[in-house]
This record gives sequence, structure tokens and C-alpha cells, in this order.
Amino acid sequence: MAVVVVGAGIAGIACAGVLAGAGVPVRVLERGRAVGGRMATKRYDGRPADIGAGYFTARDGAFGAVVASWCERGLARPWTDTLLAVDGSERAPTSGPVRYAAAGGLRSLVADLAEGLEVATEHPVTTVDTGLVDGERADAVVLAMPGPQAARLLPTGSPARHAAAHQSWSPALVATLRYPARAWPAFHGAFVNDHPTLGTVFDDGSRRGDDAPVLVAHTTAEFAARHLESPAAATAEIADAVGALFDLPAPTDAHVHRWTYATPNAPADAPFLLADGIGIAGDAWGRPRVETAWLSGTALGRAIVDGL
Repeated sequence: MAVVVVGAGIAGIACAGVLAGAGVPVRVLERGRAVGGRMATKRYDGRPADIGAGYFTARDGAFGAVVASWCERGLARPWTDTLLAVDGSERAPTSGPVRYAAAGGLRSLVADLAEGLEVATEHPVTTVDTGLVDGERADAVVLAMPGPQAARLLPTGSPARHAAAHQSWSPALVATLRYPARAWPAFHGAFVNDHPTLGTVFDDGSRRGDDAPVLVAHTTAEFAARHLESPAAATAEIADAVGALFDLPAPTDAHVHRWTYATPNAPADAPFLLADGIGIAGDAWGRPRVETAWLSGTALGRAIVDGL
């Protein structure tokens, strides 16, 4: 049996890892230039900044073992259990689970999981059907991507397309802002409540551990929806909102990244879908977390192996 996994985010790579570990021939196809998906890291002037997921947590024991391995090898580290809650002029720390970060960016963790797998990047896929990927044979196909993207690849009437098309997702813009100096009050990250522009803001210097004067701001879905056609045009408005929030000057450098499908709006009832040889996995199959994506891909891989 041979399996093709479309999408090299953490769900797709986790699924492929299970299959390869069971001796199943598996190939991962990724339309982008690198693995990672929304665990995305981009370099600006040689320095990495996380422009997708802001951090990750580990509640499940199996995923916790993966995280422990990353930490032991210096790839990840416990970052903080306390973020800032901003409500207008009120600001208060809020505690929760330990959030983990990676000095090399979260993408580096997906790259670590992909070691030894056959991954083809810059390889877009246009059509998927039972037993076929762009007309070539595959015994099973895994789509590790947001449902609306998966639906575009699948034929009308297929159970997988029906499930994928009914997923609802929200967009976001993510701005990476570099300042002349670290002039904001000490904080790791902030949940910005009821703000017209901002949803979260992260101190990327804290997250990286290099204390660089860089903030990464994630917008609200409503703001992003108005700027999806031209995200760069929103740069100044996002920078102004961050500046007003923390009393900062204009950044010396700013970059905006668009995520049309940033966050699933409602968790699915199952950890994955597998119907007629087509599987779908990702963070929409549970609460939208990095851990959920890993668990979804892992569970789908095991289900395919069990079906051999």
C-alpha cells in the first residue's frame, strides 16, 4: 500500500511519520517552499520570527513525549505560563498552561519531525479522488489542510468533500514589527480583548530568547476580512494600533502576512475523517491547537495502518 499526504504542516508530517514507521510507503506533497504549514517562521534580515502559531501547549501524554524530546535536544523550551489580558485601559496577567517556543521558530519543529520522510516541496496538487492524486495512483490520500482548501481538490458528491466544505474558518493578518529599542512594558504576549484591529500581540524577542525589539501582532478576523485582497495596505493601521496600545513610536520595519484560513471556528466531533480512501486531518478536528493537529494526523495515520 502506498499513501500520498498532501500538506506538510504538523498534521501531515505526523501522519506520514506514523505510516513510515509502520513500513507503509508514503510521500508528502507540499505546495509551499518549506514544511511547517501554519507553524510558520519567516526570516527578516536573517532573524526568524513566528508568523503563524504564536506558541504551543502540551496536554496529551504522547504529544508531551515529543515535546520533551524537542526540549532535551534544545529545539524547544518552556516559554511562559502567564500572558497579559488587555481590556481597554485595564491590563492584568492571566495564567494558564505552559506555552512552549522554539529559538529557531516553530517551523523548525515540523522540520525535525520530517527528517527521513520523502517530502516534495513546491509541488502543488490540483485534483484528488479515491485512489488518484492529479491522475496518478495512490492507495490512500491524506489531505492535511483547512477544509475549504481540501474541498477545492475533491470531486463533487464525495463524503470527504462534503465534510471539508462545511468547515468554517476565520482569517487573520500577522504583522512583524521591528522597533529601534525595547520600549514596551515587560510582557511575553497579550490577549487584546474587544479591539477593532488587534487580537493578540507577542514579544518575539522574548519568544526567541534573543530580546530583539520585535513584536508580532495578529489581527481580528473582522479586520483581516476587510484587507484580504491587499494585506500590505493594512500595515500602517496595524502598526498604529500596536503603537497606541503600548505607547510606541513607529516601527523601523514592518511586514504583513495573510492567512485566509487562520483558525477553524468550530471543532469537529471526530479526530479526523477517513472515507473511501481519503483522509482529512488538522487542527479543525478538535480545539484549534498545534497539539490537536499533531494528534489528528497521528490518529489518522494509525487508522490507515490498522486498515491494511
